[in-house]
Amino acid sequence: MSVLVLLRHGQSHWNLANRFTGWMDVDLTAKGEAEAKRAGELLAETKVEFDAAYTSMQTRAIRTLWLACTQMELCWLPVTKDYRLNERHYGDLTGRNKAETAEIHGKEQVQIWRRSYDIPPPEMSWDNPQNPCRDRRYAGVNRAELPSAESLKMTLQRVLPYYTDEIEPHLAAGKNLLISAHGNSLRSLIKHLFAVPDEKIVHVEIPTGNPLLIELDHQQKPISARYLDTDRANPLPDVP
Repeated sequence: MSVLVLLRHGQSHWNLANRFTGWMDVDLTAKGEAEAKRAGELLAETKVEFDAAYTSMQTRAIRTLWLACTQMELCWLPVTKDYRLNERHYGDLTGRNKAETAEIHGKEQVQIWRRSYDIPPPEMSWDNPQNPCRDRRYAGVNRAELPSAESLKMTLQRVLPYYTDEIEPHLAAGKNLLISAHGNSLRSLIKHLFAVPDEKIVHVEIPTGNPLLIELDHQQKPISARYLDTDRANPLPDVP
């Protein structure tokens, strides 16, 4: 048996401002930092001995991991960063206020862009100076692999091969792993792990800064799953 913890980053400044964040590199608020520290305290209480951690290339997820590991006295833990764990790319909606966008395009259309499984928002052009994919942290990535807008389905198609190729083999070897990432990249993993149907994954919400501890069997299938902060625990899919 192995343990996998999925940790959504703490509240970011654009979470607070109700903006579409996606690949923009937005830092944590003071509340987000407190959530990350609390996550570390809760993880320390489990007594799980973690072997390695994974995170995205985005500051809010990286700092959440740092703060949690500091609370666990695990600053030495090996950490791998990869863009394939990044948040869903919100395309041309990036940076826009969600309420204002709804006033312009209509609540129904914005809800489709936000919550549908396979309909992406309008694309962001490569020559847009605000395009986060032009950041030099992605200079080593083939441009054809960098998104211009993503649905949750497209996010899953990016996240899942990385998980199965780079993370799952370590779980199969009995390692206990921690992934600090984002609402949609983690929802992609939840869809895979719990075999959540397309029409139901859109209703799965992951709270910020609340570790989801999943026990896996020898085939890397969930045996049990629980949020450690029970006061902020959202409903989970049934274990298959």
